[in-house]
Amino acid sequence: MDPLAAHSSPVPWQFHDLSLRGRVVVSQMPQAVTTFLLFLVLAVVQAPLLADPLVRWAGGLTLALTLACALVPWDRLPYRSYLVIPVLDFVPIGLLFEGLFPQVLGVPFLAALPVLWLVASAQLPRTAAPLGALLTVAMLWVPLLLRPGSVTLTALGSPLLIPLMMLAIGTMAQILTNSTEAKDAQLRHLLAAGARRERLLSTVLDSVDVGVLALDETGRPLLTNNGHLHAHAQMRLARTSSSSAIPVLYDGSGAPLSSAARPIARAVAGESFSADLVRVGEPPAQQVLSVTARVMRDEHGRAEGSVLSFSDVTELVDALQAKDEFVAGISHELRTPLTSIRGYTELLAMDDRLPASAQTGLEVIERNADQLLSLVDDLLNSHRDAADLHIVPADLVALLEQSTEAAQPHADRAGITVKAWAPDTLVVDCDPVRVRQVLDNLISNAIKYSPANSTVFVLGTHLSDTAQVQVIDHGHGMSPEDVRRVFEKFYRGAMARMSTTPGLGIGLALSKAIIEQHRGTLTCHSTLGEGTVFTLALPMTSAREAVPAGGGGRSGADGAQT
Repeated sequence: MDPLAAHSSPVPWQFHDLSLRGRVVVSQMPQAVTTFLLFLVLAVVQAPLLADPLVRWAGGLTLALTLACALVPWDRLPYRSYLVIPVLDFVPIGLLFEGLFPQVLGVPFLAALPVLWLVASAQLPRTAAPLGALLTVAMLWVPLLLRPGSVTLTALGSPLLIPLMMLAIGTMAQILTNSTEAKDAQLRHLLAAGARRERLLSTVLDSVDVGVLALDETGRPLLTNNGHLHAHAQMRLARTSSSSAIPVLYDGSGAPLSSAARPIARAVAGESFSADLVRVGEPPAQQVLSVTARVMRDEHGRAEGSVLSFSDVTELVDALQAKDEFVAGISHELRTPLTSIRGYTELLAMDDRLPASAQTGLEVIERNADQLLSLVDDLLNSHRDAADLHIVPADLVALLEQSTEAAQPHADRAGITVKAWAPDTLVVDCDPVRVRQVLDNLISNAIKYSPANSTVFVLGTHLSDTAQVQVIDHGHGMSPEDVRRVFEKFYRGAMARMSTTPGLGIGLALSKAIIEQHRGTLTCHSTLGEGTVFTLALPMTSAREAVPAGGGGRSGADGAQT
């Protein structure tokens, strides 16, 4: 897995990324810089104060402690050894207080710096704040104790407000430090969990033989299992320029794809699609990829990227094409002798000298030859594509009447009543021959799988700008599994397989393909033991008059009933 889009900007250094020596130096800097600035101000406004030995000692000791922070190998010493620095920082603060008082007030408040260091170190979580307060008391009281006669209750009590303030500051800092530590621990846990999920995702992506590409809303790659993408030449799909280095892309039917129609361009535009076939390159090295895209959305429903998956289905498509070519070839080879058999059977049947038993045998031969020819024609029709369509405005009601009339002899022989109803006209842009083929197939199936003395209903209606035909039977129905697979090529339901009704399972698959080529829909609803409803829907044309379809049609009627 390759996080292609992890183009993070340079991140400033983090305190905890430094070595222990570096952290000690940085922690000492506030004290050192503050002391330096204090000396600088004194040199400008009260230079004589710098002559005081205590002030000089304070400056020298601060400098020495700062150098110790930088020079002592703290990494080789016990970890808490560096805490001696903030403890000793109270000494130069005390010297400055003694040397500058009363001309400069507020020097004792510098004790807040080592107090904060002790607390922020998190090495003394319960005692850092009290220790800072006690060291502040010592810083203020030691000079008093060293001056004979100056130790009084008033002298000892007057500066106690400062240690109390240091205790309050330390306590507040301790609370904030504890909260920060808890959040850091939670963050570390989340980071570890995130790292585990990333490793899991990486392992899953790299273990599947599918290319995956995640894009942000601008089309920049975020994530990919790069090995599979390169192995399948799929990364080249990401390019949308007209450079000659870009391989030619075609859709599943072989038509060239424009830049805007390429899978990644469509995904970036916010389109979701499933199992779209894309052909990469030119034969014989052409690859066929199945591409699926899904849009990622944030909690407000706004698009924030897309995820595409690429599967190499070249071998599968080649196998299906070989199968189709084989079936088409066999169908053509079968049609010729079957036509010959049927023709000679008709010639023999015209001979009046044949006995009645021979005539009966010829009728059986002719009937079975017709049945085989019908199956062969179904096989041949299953290989036609959209290029075979001849679209014209046509009256769907006229086609419905013709199909119903053509099916009536079959229904009469089976003892089935066919009732049809439709409005005066339903004008659609279609190939009348192919749509008539679908209607014939739906009505024929309804008759074949209906029990004797039942009724098949054929209803034509329009909903908004859609023409709809429903074929309803009360036969044995289908199970949910059969309904799910009813439009699969060469699939026959369990009840159909157990019946004596012949078929190859091609008709419904072919019918659905024809209707989808017309940008319509063909759906099935069935309940086992109750019957089946097939619903055909086609977009209506704005034309009010239809070209006569199949040599027939009607006008002026309110409905049609057969």
